[in-house]
Amino acid sequence: MKTKNIKILLVDDEPDILEIVGYNLKSEGYQIFTAKNGIEAVKQAKKVTPHLILLDIMMPEMDGIEACEKIRKVKNLENVIISFLTARGEDYSQVAGFDAGADDYITKPIKPKVLVSKVKSLLRRLKTAEEASTTTTIGDIVINREEYVVFKAGKKIVLPRKEFELFSLLTSKPGKVFKREVILDSVWGNEVVVGGRTIDVHIRKLREKIGDDFFKTVKGVGYKFVLEGEDS
Repeated sequence: MKTKNIKILLVDDEPDILEIVGYNLKSEGYQIFTAKNGIEAVKQAKKVTPHLILLDIMMPEMDGIEACEKIRKVKNLENVIISFLTARGEDYSQVAGFDAGADDYITKPIKPKVLVSKVKSLLRRLKTAEEASTTTTIGDIVINREEYVVFKAGKKIVLPRKEFELFSLLTSKPGKVFKREVILDSVWGNEVVVGGRTIDVHIRKLREKIGDDFFKTVKGVGYKFVLEGEDS
């Protein structure tokens, strides 16, 4: 996808952030849209259908966590890439952000060139998704990579982008133990720094939606996907 066709929604209650970050991203050729609070963010997201949303957490009227949750519930926005851009670096806020459906987490302050690099890294996932094969069937589970949805026994399950990519990775080789560092590199990319609990949070969400017995923890190593009845 050409840079000029990529739409980025920048959401922050600080005018300086909107101006500086917006300027640097526009200089790269991206289409930039802005909002100064969560309510505006949801409205803008519905209106422009962005490919990426950079979303502050601490904002008036509606914070970023609530805005992210609402955006994820909007049809056609389930798969938009959402990265929190915030000064809060505490682990609990990262967990809350991932629980709300965020794909990534960027801590302010950040140098413009580094931010642009992060954005490019995030947007590379669009290309990866487009190049992936359309569907995979494992038992009674069908994975549609084009629509980012999973069907289990005919029931449709919509997953946020990172949950889907993690699920897609684990199901690519059922029974194989994926080490934590491999999961982080494959799903989040080696340029992205995420909290130590990131994988655990996403696995927990997948267990809730797909089924606990499909996901096995190998202590001190990582995780694997197994079909029910094939692993003790």
